[in-house]
Amino acid sequence: MLNSRELEFIMEAHNGLSAKIVQETGFKGIWASGLSISAQFGVRDCNEASWTQVLDTLEFMSDAAPDIPILVDADTGYGNFNNARRLVRKLEDRGIAGVCIEDKLFPKTNSLLEGRAQPLADMNEFALKIQACKDSQQDPDFCVIARVEALIAGHGMEEALRRANAYREAGADAILIHSKKSQPDDIVEFMGEWDNKGPIVIVPTKYYKAPTDLFREIGVSLAIWANHNLRASLRAMQDVCREIHDKQSLLDIEGKVSPVSEIFRLQNEEELKSAEGKYLPPRGQ
Repeated sequence: MLNSRELEFIMEAHNGLSAKIVQETGFKGIWASGLSISAQFGVRDCNEASWTQVLDTLEFMSDAAPDIPILVDADTGYGNFNNARRLVRKLEDRGIAGVCIEDKLFPKTNSLLEGRAQPLADMNEFALKIQACKDSQQDPDFCVIARVEALIAGHGMEEALRRANAYREAGADAILIHSKKSQPDDIVEFMGEWDNKGPIVIVPTKYYKAPTDLFREIGVSLAIWANHNLRASLRAMQDVCREIHDKQSLLDIEGKVSPVSEIFRLQNEEELKSAEGKYLPPRGQ
């Protein structure tokens, strides 16, 4: 995901089915979104889902989409350096390609929430957490991305750059610079000051009107479409539930939803049928 000089894109997924769809669509990678995974559990994005529950979900995602890398949104690393380095080993066991850890305090608060405090972790301690993750990895290609939340927390550009430099020096493979402004001004300014010291990752959820070519021009390495599969599925489910409830009929629904056969295809039912013919004796014998 970070080896090319060209701008790459990865798409959010939150379970095995959505991961397979992302892979089939042709994306170069998957963003295992903390917001989306917690939402599909029906809990808040403030570490209410345990890290072992997240790992279970990631294992299904990795099995369903084995051909493209998965980058995990791992919040703050689920604790201190020891939790974070254990997480790296567990992710590698499941074939995960990388992890993104943000420099806030555990339990974290979602960055896009309004009117909520966003306390930052001590910069030096977080840098050592990044170092611990890098020291713990076994796969040399595993990526550890440090997510800088200084702009989200209102600390300004100088603090964002100070932290980004510290995390790069600690061994981070890339820096994710996050902003929730509706215009990309902060990102443009950061990239100008950063001066191509290392790969930069962005999440343009809030500044979605910015042209993608702008990100190419300023040297961004990776853009994450971070929650749109979840949001699309929410809208679709709300609409279908409401229509079935109100009309008490499926007459106008079947043409609006995927056929059941598409579920079976995505579940790879044909492979099981073939395997049964090979490994099970004929019925009645």
